[in-house]
Amino acid sequence: MASRSVHPKVIRNLRLNSSAPSITAVPQLINPGRPEKVAKRLQPPPTPPTTTADSASTSTSDSVDFRLELDDTKRLFSSVSTPKLIKSTSILTVSSYDRVADLGLWIMTSGLMNNPIIRQLVLGVTEHTFYSHFCAGKDLEKAGRTVNKLWDSGLGAMLDYGLEHATDNESCDRNLQEFLRTINSTKSVDSCQVSFVVVKITAICPPSLLRRVSDLLRWEQQDKSLHLPWKLKTLPVFSESSPLYHTMRRPPPLSREEEHDLELAYERLDKICKNSIEANKPLLIDAEDTAIQPAIDYFSYSAAIKHTNKEDDPLIFNTIQAYLKDAKERLVIAKKAADRMGLPVGFKLVRGAYMSSEKHFAASFGVKSPIHDDIQKTHNCFDDCAEFLLEEVASGSGSVVLATHNIESGRKAASKAISLGLQRDNPNFQFAQLYGMADVLSFSLRNEGFRVSKYLPFGPVEQIMPYLLRRAEENRGLLAASSIDRVLMKKELLRRLTSPGS
Repeated sequence: MASRSVHPKVIRNLRLNSSAPSITAVPQLINPGRPEKVAKRLQPPPTPPTTTADSASTSTSDSVDFRLELDDTKRLFSSVSTPKLIKSTSILTVSSYDRVADLGLWIMTSGLMNNPIIRQLVLGVTEHTFYSHFCAGKDLEKAGRTVNKLWDSGLGAMLDYGLEHATDNESCDRNLQEFLRTINSTKSVDSCQVSFVVVKITAICPPSLLRRVSDLLRWEQQDKSLHLPWKLKTLPVFSESSPLYHTMRRPPPLSREEEHDLELAYERLDKICKNSIEANKPLLIDAEDTAIQPAIDYFSYSAAIKHTNKEDDPLIFNTIQAYLKDAKERLVIAKKAADRMGLPVGFKLVRGAYMSSEKHFAASFGVKSPIHDDIQKTHNCFDDCAEFLLEEVASGSGSVVLATHNIESGRKAASKAISLGLQRDNPNFQFAQLYGMADVLSFSLRNEGFRVSKYLPFGPVEQIMPYLLRRAEENRGLLAASSIDRVLMKKELLRRLTSPGS
């Protein structure tokens, strides 16, 4: 989520005449009786095929010549029905146009949404098109059906209840209950089906307070004599190259009210962690923009220290955004500090989604952007961080989720893992992509025996609409770059139409 959030009027319009979901008994998320699927996932991985697509044909000097099979669309989309394939192709094609997101945002912020008939029409059309493609369902029961379908196709799920930024303690408490419901719903299922539960710190601690905490942490980085009485034991959240321009002057200490609110946020995260331990389900912590990311790193690492023992698997997976110039340095510093403490900690590696807002914010201060100067440098940083983390896994002290839609990065990481002697179904590393996107990469990695999960948002349509619009805005580049998915989907549809039954 970004500081450039969806216009408040969107949320106000959507909440009109709608009520918050009640906290009722937690439904069983999934039918756990699928032993044949578990056995399938535990089978030895297949031998890598030799036929490749041009975009995945290069190799690195320090890795085996591993190649992803992209040409055999019958095998690639074997788990996708023809109606689903038609719908996916159509949605991705429409979504690739920038004007679609612009039109959606205009409609949601216009007075049209005050008309009950138009409002119902917009939400109904969205539910049966974009919502059903990119989201798992309105509630845990419907999300469970999507999880089952993913599992049947050989993919895991990362459950993400679609929450926006909290504004006060009341909204934080409501969001906490939804996180707990999501975690508790996974207790009776096979651990492979739901690989993670996603947590947004901005949903349990107001961003305004996170910004204050980040400012104080930044100033402490510059002035080691600064005393922060509320600060818990944590890992380093800055490197020597980390940007500090957000805090140009010494910030005032937290007020009593702010310290009280911070303590409440600690307690909420504590409850989430305790429930996750009981459910044996690790947590993925979402990243934000650099204005508040230091506080999110601080929350993540301090919770990991408090709730993880040396002999445990990692409970907390913090997110590293590779488009930031200091990403690799911060990653290495945090990982080495955790190693010295004997602390198991995991990382989710992404590229990042706030390029435009970060550049504009830095420009307003007259400083260089914290984002890499070009996309190739971001690719290089992602690949370097992935290599470092895979080497840590191979040494027995790492856990990583490689969240990428880039086929070449996926191929390089898979190649590196094989060259390090890692089993393809090693529980300490897996790949991840957003639900409804990058299916070609997900299926090709799955076919090669690697663990793959889909980032699976769910929630009521009117509640998740701001989430969808924000995703569309943040991922314009990804949606526009989904051409390989669209091309291969169309190729498979043509094959099915011209060779029925084959």
